[in-house]
Amino acid sequence: MSYSVLISTSELVQLFDDPDLVIVDCRFQTADTEKGRQDYLAAHIPGAVYAHVDDDLSSPIVLGVTGRHPLPPVEQVVETFSEWGISAGKQVVAYDDAGGALAAGRLWWMLRWLGHDATAVLDGGWGKWQFEGRSVQSGEEGRARREFFAQERPELIVNAEDVEAMLNDPTSLVIDARAAERYRGEIEPIDPVAGHIPGAISLPYEENMTPGGTFYLPGELRARYLGVIGDIQPENITFYCGSGVTAVHNILAMKHAGLGEAKLYVGSWSEWIADPERPVTK
Repeated sequence: MSYSVLISTSELVQLFDDPDLVIVDCRFQTADTEKGRQDYLAAHIPGAVYAHVDDDLSSPIVLGVTGRHPLPPVEQVVETFSEWGISAGKQVVAYDDAGGALAAGRLWWMLRWLGHDATAVLDGGWGKWQFEGRSVQSGEEGRARREFFAQERPELIVNAEDVEAMLNDPTSLVIDARAAERYRGEIEPIDPVAGHIPGAISLPYEENMTPGGTFYLPGELRARYLGVIGDIQPENITFYCGSGVTAVHNILAMKHAGLGEAKLYVGSWSEWIADPERPVTK
Protein backbone atom coordinates (compact mmCIF):
# COMPACT_ATOMS: atom_id res chain seq x y z
CA MET A 1 0.00 0.00 0.00
CA SER A 2 1.25 3.46 -0.91
CA TYR A 3 0.56 6.53 1.22
CA SER A 4 0.24 9.82 -0.65
CA VAL A 5 -1.29 12.31 1.79
CA LEU A 6 -1.18 11.39 5.48
CA ILE A 7 0.05 8.39 7.44
CA SER A 8 -0.68 7.61 11.10
CA THR A 9 1.95 6.70 13.67
CA SER A 10 0.61 3.15 13.90
CA GLU A 11 0.73 2.77 10.11
CA LEU A 12 4.31 4.03 10.04
CA VAL A 13 5.37 1.47 12.65
CA GLN A 14 3.97 -1.28 10.43
CA LEU A 15 6.32 -0.14 7.64
CA PHE A 16 9.51 -0.19 9.69
CA ASP A 17 10.75 -3.45 8.15
CA ASP A 18 10.16 -2.21 4.60
CA PRO A 19 13.51 -1.47 2.88
CA ASP A 20 11.68 0.93 0.56
CA LEU A 21 10.71 3.23 3.43
CA VAL A 22 12.44 6.64 3.63
CA ILE A 23 11.70 8.74 6.72
CA VAL A 24 12.68 12.42 6.74
CA ASP A 25 12.79 14.55 9.87
CA CYS A 26 11.87 18.11 8.86
CA ARG A 27 11.78 19.92 12.19
CA PHE A 28 12.58 23.62 11.82
CA GLN A 29 12.17 26.84 13.79
CA THR A 30 12.10 30.18 11.98
CA ALA A 31 13.43 32.01 15.04
CA ASP A 32 16.33 29.56 15.50
CA THR A 33 17.11 27.87 12.19
CA GLU A 34 19.52 25.33 13.70
CA LYS A 35 17.26 24.13 16.50
CA GLY A 36 15.56 21.53 14.32
CA ARG A 37 18.86 19.96 13.37
CA GLN A 38 19.99 19.86 17.00
CA ASP A 39 16.68 18.34 18.05
CA TYR A 40 17.09 15.70 15.35
CA LEU A 41 20.57 14.80 16.58
CA ALA A 42 19.26 14.48 20.14
CA ALA A 43 16.34 12.21 19.23
CA HIS A 44 14.42 11.28 16.09
CA ILE A 45 12.31 8.50 14.61
CA PRO A 46 14.67 5.57 13.92
CA GLY A 47 16.09 5.58 10.39
CA ALA A 48 15.20 9.19 9.64
CA VAL A 49 17.48 11.51 7.70
CA TYR A 50 17.29 15.24 8.31
CA ALA A 51 16.01 17.96 5.96
CA HIS A 52 16.75 21.63 6.64
CA VAL A 53 14.28 24.13 5.15
CA ASP A 54 16.92 26.73 4.29
CA ASP A 55 19.79 24.46 3.29
CA ASP A 56 17.97 21.59 1.57
CA LEU A 57 14.52 22.77 0.51
CA SER A 58 15.14 26.40 -0.49
CA SER A 59 17.50 28.57 -2.49
CA PRO A 60 19.21 31.67 -1.08
CA ILE A 61 17.03 34.77 -1.00
CA VAL A 62 17.55 37.39 -3.71
CA LEU A 63 16.64 40.62 -1.94
CA GLY A 64 13.99 42.63 -3.71
CA VAL A 65 13.20 39.77 -6.07
CA THR A 66 12.29 36.49 -4.34
CA GLY A 67 10.34 35.49 -1.29
CA ARG A 68 12.00 34.14 1.85
CA HIS A 69 12.01 30.51 0.69
CA PRO A 70 12.45 30.31 -3.09
CA LEU A 71 12.59 26.84 -4.62
CA PRO A 72 16.05 25.43 -5.41
CA PRO A 73 16.92 24.53 -9.01
CA VAL A 74 15.45 21.18 -9.99
CA GLU A 75 18.88 19.63 -10.50
CA GLN A 76 19.86 20.59 -6.95
CA VAL A 77 16.68 19.03 -5.54
CA VAL A 78 17.31 15.86 -7.55
CA GLU A 79 20.78 15.56 -6.02
CA THR A 80 19.43 16.09 -2.50
CA PHE A 81 16.68 13.52 -2.89
CA SER A 82 19.15 11.05 -4.39
CA GLU A 83 21.47 11.46 -1.39
CA TRP A 84 18.54 10.70 0.90
CA GLY A 85 17.93 7.43 -0.95
CA ILE A 86 14.68 8.48 -2.61
CA SER A 87 13.89 6.84 -5.93
CA ALA A 88 10.93 5.31 -7.73
CA GLY A 89 9.11 2.81 -5.55
CA LYS A 90 10.28 4.36 -2.27
CA GLN A 91 7.65 5.36 0.26
CA VAL A 92 8.63 8.70 1.81
CA VAL A 93 7.27 9.81 5.18
CA ALA A 94 7.98 13.36 6.33
CA TYR A 95 7.38 14.72 9.80
CA ASP A 96 7.99 17.86 11.83
CA ASP A 97 6.87 19.22 15.20
CA ALA A 98 4.24 21.60 13.79
CA GLY A 99 1.61 19.22 12.46
CA GLY A 100 3.21 19.26 9.02
CA ALA A 101 2.90 23.02 8.69
CA LEU A 102 6.60 23.74 8.46
CA ALA A 103 9.05 21.66 6.47
CA ALA A 104 7.20 18.32 6.37
CA GLY A 105 4.50 19.81 4.17
CA ARG A 106 7.14 21.55 2.07
CA LEU A 107 8.95 18.28 1.41
CA TRP A 108 5.65 16.50 0.65
CA TRP A 109 4.77 19.18 -1.88
CA MET A 110 8.24 19.28 -3.49
CA LEU A 111 8.22 15.53 -4.03
CA ARG A 112 4.79 15.74 -5.66
CA TRP A 113 5.96 18.70 -7.74
CA LEU A 114 8.74 16.48 -9.11
CA GLY A 115 6.49 13.50 -9.75
CA HIS A 116 6.97 11.33 -6.63
CA ASP A 117 3.46 10.72 -5.28
CA ALA A 118 4.38 8.03 -2.73
CA THR A 119 5.01 10.61 -0.03
CA ALA A 120 3.00 11.27 3.10
CA VAL A 121 3.10 13.54 6.13
CA LEU A 122 3.04 11.87 9.54
CA ASP A 123 -0.26 12.91 11.12
CA GLY A 124 0.48 14.40 14.51
CA GLY A 125 4.19 14.44 13.76
CA TRP A 126 6.94 14.29 16.32
CA GLY A 127 4.63 15.39 19.14
CA LYS A 128 2.28 12.44 18.71
CA TRP A 129 5.20 10.04 18.26
CA GLN A 130 6.69 11.16 21.58
CA PHE A 131 3.34 11.23 23.37
CA GLU A 132 2.80 7.60 22.44
CA GLY A 133 6.22 6.67 23.83
CA ARG A 134 7.49 5.20 20.56
CA SER A 135 11.11 4.35 19.90
CA VAL A 136 13.68 7.03 19.06
CA GLN A 137 17.27 7.18 17.86
CA SER A 138 20.00 9.79 18.37
CA GLY A 139 22.85 10.96 16.16
CA GLU A 140 22.97 11.47 12.42
CA GLU A 141 21.72 8.78 10.08
CA GLY A 142 22.05 8.35 6.34
CA ARG A 143 20.78 6.10 3.59
CA ALA A 144 22.35 4.47 0.59
CA ARG A 145 22.21 6.76 -2.40
CA ARG A 146 19.53 6.09 -5.00
CA GLU A 147 18.94 7.96 -8.24
CA PHE A 148 15.95 10.25 -8.17
CA PHE A 149 14.50 11.14 -11.56
CA ALA A 150 12.32 14.25 -11.67
CA GLN A 151 9.10 14.45 -13.62
CA GLU A 152 8.32 18.10 -13.09
CA ARG A 153 4.71 19.25 -12.73
CA PRO A 154 4.85 22.99 -13.47
CA GLU A 155 1.06 23.21 -13.32
CA LEU A 156 1.28 23.07 -9.51
CA ILE A 157 3.06 26.45 -9.33
CA VAL A 158 1.94 29.99 -10.01
CA ASN A 159 3.98 33.21 -10.01
CA ALA A 160 3.10 36.78 -9.09
CA GLU A 161 1.87 37.59 -12.60
CA ASP A 162 -0.44 34.57 -12.52
CA VAL A 163 -1.83 35.73 -9.17
CA GLU A 164 -2.52 39.21 -10.50
CA ALA A 165 -4.48 37.70 -13.39
CA MET A 166 -6.47 35.46 -11.05
CA LEU A 167 -7.65 38.40 -8.97
CA ASN A 168 -9.77 39.57 -11.91
CA ASP A 169 -10.98 36.09 -12.82
CA PRO A 170 -14.27 35.00 -11.17
CA THR A 171 -13.42 31.35 -11.86
CA SER A 172 -10.23 31.57 -9.75
CA LEU A 173 -9.61 31.99 -6.04
CA VAL A 174 -6.53 33.15 -4.11
CA ILE A 175 -6.39 32.12 -0.44
CA ASP A 176 -4.12 33.41 2.33
CA ALA A 177 -3.08 30.63 4.74
CA ARG A 178 -1.50 32.90 7.37
CA ALA A 179 -3.06 33.73 10.72
CA ALA A 180 -6.13 35.95 10.37
CA GLU A 181 -4.52 38.89 12.16
CA ARG A 182 -1.63 38.87 9.70
CA TYR A 183 -4.07 38.72 6.81
CA ARG A 184 -5.89 41.74 8.23
CA GLY A 185 -2.60 43.62 8.64
CA GLU A 186 -3.05 44.01 12.40
CA ILE A 187 0.37 42.47 13.06
CA GLU A 188 3.32 41.45 10.91
CA PRO A 189 6.05 39.68 12.90
CA ILE A 190 8.26 38.69 9.96
CA ASP A 191 7.82 40.69 6.77
CA PRO A 192 8.36 44.47 6.40
CA VAL A 193 4.87 45.17 5.05
CA ALA A 194 1.59 44.15 6.65
CA GLY A 195 -1.64 43.23 4.89
CA HIS A 196 -2.67 40.82 2.16
CA ILE A 197 -2.96 40.45 -1.60
CA PRO A 198 -6.06 42.35 -2.77
CA GLY A 199 -8.98 40.03 -3.42
CA ALA A 200 -7.48 37.12 -1.48
CA ILE A 201 -9.57 35.51 1.24
CA SER A 202 -8.37 34.24 4.61
CA LEU A 203 -8.23 30.55 5.55
CA PRO A 204 -5.62 30.07 8.32
CA TYR A 205 -3.78 26.77 8.14
CA GLU A 206 -3.94 26.28 11.93
CA GLU A 207 -7.66 25.58 11.60
CA ASN A 208 -6.90 22.34 9.72
CA MET A 209 -5.77 20.73 12.97
CA THR A 210 -7.44 19.46 16.11
CA PRO A 211 -6.24 20.70 19.51
CA GLY A 212 -4.17 17.50 19.64
CA GLY A 213 -2.19 18.47 16.56
CA THR A 214 -3.65 15.98 14.07
CA PHE A 215 -5.65 16.85 10.98
CA TYR A 216 -9.42 16.98 11.28
CA LEU A 217 -11.28 14.12 9.62
CA PRO A 218 -11.78 14.40 5.85
CA GLY A 219 -15.50 15.13 6.17
CA GLU A 220 -14.89 17.97 8.62
CA LEU A 221 -12.25 19.54 6.40
CA ARG A 222 -14.41 19.06 3.34
CA ALA A 223 -17.20 21.07 4.94
CA ARG A 224 -14.79 23.81 5.96
CA TYR A 225 -13.26 24.18 2.52
CA LEU A 226 -16.46 23.86 0.51
CA GLY A 227 -17.90 26.67 2.60
CA VAL A 228 -15.14 28.88 1.22
CA ILE A 229 -14.35 27.63 -2.28
CA GLY A 230 -17.89 26.82 -3.37
CA ASP A 231 -17.82 25.51 -6.92
CA ILE A 232 -14.34 26.83 -7.78
CA GLN A 233 -12.30 23.97 -9.25
CA PRO A 234 -9.16 22.95 -7.29
CA GLU A 235 -6.86 23.68 -10.24
CA ASN A 236 -8.12 27.29 -10.12
CA ILE A 237 -7.34 27.70 -6.41
CA THR A 238 -4.01 29.13 -5.27
CA PHE A 239 -2.70 29.25 -1.72
CA TYR A 240 -0.03 31.55 -0.35
CA CYS A 241 1.42 32.36 3.06
CA GLY A 242 4.45 34.35 4.17
CA SER A 243 7.14 32.45 2.29
CA GLY A 244 5.45 29.53 0.51
CA VAL A 245 5.94 26.93 3.26
CA THR A 246 2.88 26.84 5.54
CA ALA A 247 0.50 27.41 2.60
CA VAL A 248 1.18 23.79 1.64
CA HIS A 249 -0.71 22.75 4.78
CA ASN A 250 -3.93 23.92 3.13
CA ILE A 251 -3.07 22.10 -0.10
CA LEU A 252 -2.49 18.98 1.98
CA ALA A 253 -5.76 19.48 3.85
CA MET A 254 -7.70 19.79 0.59
CA LYS A 255 -6.15 16.54 -0.65
CA HIS A 256 -6.99 14.86 2.66
CA ALA A 257 -10.58 16.08 2.28
CA GLY A 258 -10.81 14.57 -1.21
CA LEU A 259 -11.16 17.96 -2.89
CA GLY A 260 -8.30 17.69 -5.37
CA GLU A 261 -4.98 19.50 -5.65
CA ALA A 262 -4.71 23.27 -5.51
CA LYS A 263 -1.76 25.37 -6.63
CA LEU A 264 1.00 27.09 -4.67
CA TYR A 265 2.25 30.64 -5.05
CA VAL A 266 5.76 29.76 -3.95
CA GLY A 267 6.99 33.35 -3.57
CA SER A 268 3.96 34.20 -1.42
CA TRP A 269 3.59 37.43 0.56
CA SER A 270 7.33 38.01 1.01
CA GLU A 271 7.82 38.00 -2.77
CA TRP A 272 4.63 39.95 -3.49
CA ILE A 273 5.78 42.91 -1.36
CA ALA A 274 9.31 42.84 -2.83
CA ASP A 275 7.88 44.88 -5.72
CA PRO A 276 6.46 48.14 -4.32
CA GLU A 277 4.27 48.49 -7.42
CA ARG A 278 2.15 45.50 -6.39
CA PRO A 279 -1.00 46.47 -4.52
CA VAL A 280 -1.57 45.68 -0.84
CA THR A 281 -4.79 45.60 1.16
CA LYS A 282 -5.21 45.95 4.91
